[in-house]
Amino acid sequence: MNFDEVIDRHGTHCVKWDMMEQLYGVPEADGLAMWVADMDFKAPDCVQNAIKAQLDHGIYGYFGDEGPYRAAIQWWMKERHGWDIDPSWIFTTHGLVNGTALCIDAFTREGDGVVLFTPVYHAFARVINASSRQVVECELVNNNGRYEFDFDTYDKQMLGNERMLILCSPHNPGGRVWTRQELEEVVAFAARHDLVIVSDEIHQDLTMPGIKHIPTALVAHTRERLVTMTATTKTFNIAGSHSGNVIIEDPDLRERFARRIAALGISANSFGLFMATAAYSPEGAAWVDALRDYLDTNRRLFDEGVNAIPGVKSMAMESTYLAWVNFEDTGLSVQEVQQRVEKDAKIAANHGITFGKGGETYLRFNFATSRVRVEEAVKRLQAAFSDLQ
Repeated sequence: MNFDEVIDRHGTHCVKWDMMEQLYGVPEADGLAMWVADMDFKAPDCVQNAIKAQLDHGIYGYFGDEGPYRAAIQWWMKERHGWDIDPSWIFTTHGLVNGTALCIDAFTREGDGVVLFTPVYHAFARVINASSRQVVECELVNNNGRYEFDFDTYDKQMLGNERMLILCSPHNPGGRVWTRQELEEVVAFAARHDLVIVSDEIHQDLTMPGIKHIPTALVAHTRERLVTMTATTKTFNIAGSHSGNVIIEDPDLRERFARRIAALGISANSFGLFMATAAYSPEGAAWVDALRDYLDTNRRLFDEGVNAIPGVKSMAMESTYLAWVNFEDTGLSVQEVQQRVEKDAKIAANHGITFGKGGETYLRFNFATSRVRVEEAVKRLQAAFSDLQ
């Protein structure tokens, strides 16, 4: 568990490092990639050993007997999150963007509205639009640097054609871990407007030490309208395995989802199942605990550094490894901020506007990398904005 190791990912078909010059103009030679949400850490040994066993075997056939894989998911949800699930509730998708698309396909029709609490993970809106559904943006309230819901306003926005609500829990990019009361309010809102809730909980394991994620499934009155999406991919840095879990307790929703899976001929990648089974284990849990401590120190270092720049404020984080930084009070335009970050500091960071309403003056920085790189990023940002008073 040497998270300090600096690993060169250039030339490995890594979108995060190999595409930043093409997409952001940040030079490959000395740029820092802080955009795509994967980590610059090796996966834990338990995952590496599972892949090595397949390599040593040398035959890569169809995967059968999902019993141990489903049992590993069941164990993890109970052990880490206090959630009892039945193995029969689990569907495997090619990642959670694919899971989101399947939910849209299964539970809505063309022209229907899908509610997002924005700013939020940009792939949601992309998939909704590509499916010829309508994105309904319910903007979160920034209350002293903390995102909160405003359901009185959201109720007035509803037109009656909305069929689904996608909840990002924990929230990306704001880093919020929603409280039980907030989750109850989400469920009540969905009930008032008869919405299926798709709760994307991919960051559930990446809370800061001392902070506990609450699965939406543990909130009362969710059974008949809830679809939960989880994954090993974000937690263990195995996003390339493209596997995710869609967990549905309600028999009717489960049957509707199963029909779409069958109609599209979807089956899982065996490597993703081997990796997930190995990751959801006591050894994987110990690795995650060490990772969370390391990320928490990176978070404090990064936040203290950028918050020292006049007019710049990083939102207080409770989860994820994605700093959400507001440049609004610098007095600079969005284009000027991006110029300084990308051309002067040579850092590739996600543009806030892609996350929807409320994200226009922000950039998202991924600090899940070796500490020396985080320290270098802080130095570069401070130098790029050193003229601000």
